[in-house]
Amino acid sequence: MLKSIGALFVSLLVFASWLLPAQTLDYQSHQLTDEGLLIQTSAGQLMLRFHQPAVVEVFYQNEGVKQLPSFTLPPKPQLLAAGLETQGEVLYYGTEALTVRVATQPLRLSFLRDGEVFLAEEQGLFVHDTLRGFRFQLKPDEKLLGAGQRVLGMDRRGHRLPLYNKAHYGYTTESEQMYFSIPGVISSHNYLLLFDNSASGFIDLGKTEADVLQFEAVGGRTGYLVAAGDSHQDTLQQYLQASGMPPLPPRWALGNYASRFGYRTEQEARDTVQRFVDQGFPLDAIVLDLFWFGPDIQGHMGNLAWDKAAFPNPEQMIADFRELGVKTILITEPFMLTSSNRWQEAVREDVLALNLAGKPRTFDFYFGNTGLIDVFKPEAAEWFWQIYHGLMQQGVAGWWGDLGEPEVHPHDAIHRLPQGTATADEIHNAYGHEWAKMVFERHVRDYPTLRPFIMMRSGAPGSQRYGMIPWTGDVDRSWDGLKPQVELALQMSLFGFGYIHSDLGGFAGGETFDAEMYTRWMQFGVFQPVYRPHAQEHIAPEPVFHDGTTQRISRDFIRLRYRLTPYNYTLAYQHSTRGLPLMRPLFWLEPDNPDYLTEKNSYLWGDAFLVAPVTKPGVSSWTVNAPAGVWFDFFAGTAYQGGQKLEVPVTLETIPVLVKAGAFVPMVAPLQSLDQYSTEQLELHYWHHASVGQSEGELYDDDGHSRTSLEDGAFELLQFSARNQQDQQLAISLSRQGDFPGMPAARQLMLVVHQAPVHWQQVQLGEQRFTIQAEALAEGETGAWRNRDGAIVVQFNWQQDTQLQLR
Repeated sequence: MLKSIGALFVSLLVFASWLLPAQTLDYQSHQLTDEGLLIQTSAGQLMLRFHQPAVVEVFYQNEGVKQLPSFTLPPKPQLLAAGLETQGEVLYYGTEALTVRVATQPLRLSFLRDGEVFLAEEQGLFVHDTLRGFRFQLKPDEKLLGAGQRVLGMDRRGHRLPLYNKAHYGYTTESEQMYFSIPGVISSHNYLLLFDNSASGFIDLGKTEADVLQFEAVGGRTGYLVAAGDSHQDTLQQYLQASGMPPLPPRWALGNYASRFGYRTEQEARDTVQRFVDQGFPLDAIVLDLFWFGPDIQGHMGNLAWDKAAFPNPEQMIADFRELGVKTILITEPFMLTSSNRWQEAVREDVLALNLAGKPRTFDFYFGNTGLIDVFKPEAAEWFWQIYHGLMQQGVAGWWGDLGEPEVHPHDAIHRLPQGTATADEIHNAYGHEWAKMVFERHVRDYPTLRPFIMMRSGAPGSQRYGMIPWTGDVDRSWDGLKPQVELALQMSLFGFGYIHSDLGGFAGGETFDAEMYTRWMQFGVFQPVYRPHAQEHIAPEPVFHDGTTQRISRDFIRLRYRLTPYNYTLAYQHSTRGLPLMRPLFWLEPDNPDYLTEKNSYLWGDAFLVAPVTKPGVSSWTVNAPAGVWFDFFAGTAYQGGQKLEVPVTLETIPVLVKAGAFVPMVAPLQSLDQYSTEQLELHYWHHASVGQSEGELYDDDGHSRTSLEDGAFELLQFSARNQQDQQLAISLSRQGDFPGMPAARQLMLVVHQAPVHWQQVQLGEQRFTIQAEALAEGETGAWRNRDGAIVVQFNWQQDTQLQLR
């Protein structure tokens, strides 16, 4: 009896401990190690590690608390040494860029830049049996961006949001939960804070308590990262240097795609591609949805082998497309239906997530009764990859990973990691990440010279280092579906996912074709990272199936996209080397302007263009939030003074695209496919204005497909600079550095100086001097002339560093 009473008493004590507030950690000791600063606490250990001068990892390891690996950080991170000072009961550990202040009584961390605290733990770590996370103090004036794909406005402060990747079919102008959540924020005070945790949870951005930022999860890693550079750009760059820079995609990824849900037969796919060619639409890829492995939606997922009744000769089809410069991309999903041809093989090879009895966890899904491939298990990942490998041997050029949230993920599914087992809720948000890692690493292993193409709907912080190209999911095919696309892209880009893009024209629903809405989306697409119209098939997403006016406008804009390839490919280079996204927020130019921090329609495309998509029907002008400086209408040439909101006239043929005074934009002639791309015939456009004294630009060039171009130095970088001398003379310098196989030995350059003063009459090119002619010169002729827009055009053969003067 006494034994039973004692057991009951112990049980009551345990139960009561669940009701207690989080325990305060007591500092006990510390030591510097090769990895960082290791602090012994009353509950376990705390490790501080610097990954970059302005990026520190904080990892609490309480005894008895299960930990999972970091998915944000690479498996073998490069660590930096940092200095340690002790002042009484306070430790200061840091670099010249960032310092962690460790208060020991009680143990609390705060973070300093230039001697000022910009972030501090409130409670800091809390750990309970089914809940763990962190609490941080917020300042009253702080605005918070981040949390991944949501449609809430740019400033997410005041919201409590789920951290659980989940499909939102047919979303429009509001969404609190979507395909790709990110457990992190970017503050208006210029820091990035990321909860390094893959489990299901919430992020509370001052919703429950106005001055508290709280991360919480049902399990997973009790760690976080802080990045805080000299500017927002530097903060992002240092974060990406720590978590992994995005690799260069194949250059053809910047071209036009034929894509729909879906092409049901080989003949339909062939006819569609031929229609692009016949109607003069550039095309670089065709995307095959799930009908490539089955005749209908249900019953076939997991087959991942050609349905020979519908696609009788896929290898020849792929080869024929390739002759036209069109690459084939196939959809794959991580679900294996019990009715699929590979189900028994998957069970035999033990590649599926398990139930609590150790058997494959099956469940009903829209597509049928299914299991889920356990991409966390190395042997399962290798089995899955062999399917990809076999298809690549047939000529497949790229991969589309769909439903990878996973869209259905039973909480009691058990996954097997090298470190041990984990429930679905513990690693849900890392599933798409691990899937991309599986494809990327094995692609690199088996095709080491070829850049992977990996388009996936869901992932996690760190997925960018595996070349993930995400998109914004199954958006409604409507004006309201178009409206949030800039917000979604900017939020994702600020965490390194620079190739985020939307299904152009919208994906879901729509009973009739809205030509104006479709046209506006196609125009916007020129200035988003990936140009891929995609939709349900009852209304064709491809422009080649629509009326003459829609075709004409779409064709013109797609050709403009191809003309801008030198500029766009340079943006890809900047993304891979400096972390600069292709789409950039206005507040990067004026970080203290609160209006720019919340701007969700106007954005920068690189550093030259300001773009504002038209998202309402029947307008004749559109508002553009223009940063300071002079901007020119890219289409009409009209000059505008920035630092204000502009009303820019538009027609159906144009959207507001402004180019910055002093900008260099390299261009080429239109192409049918980027297989034909070359900078041997190059246009270099410069927009002159008296207010700009100096400016610079660059162009990156390589062979477009070699995976190690950057690390091998197999590329050429062309650099341009302009110096304006009181509008009496413009000096332009052109230089080139580097080398790669097939690089043009010389370029036929056409330098176009827009807005050139009428009193400029001469051009000096090295030792040669030319009078500016009134008529166009013949192709290949050296000299200068004015075109009908008043721009000065200088034509010459460019082989080496060159100086020009216009006066």
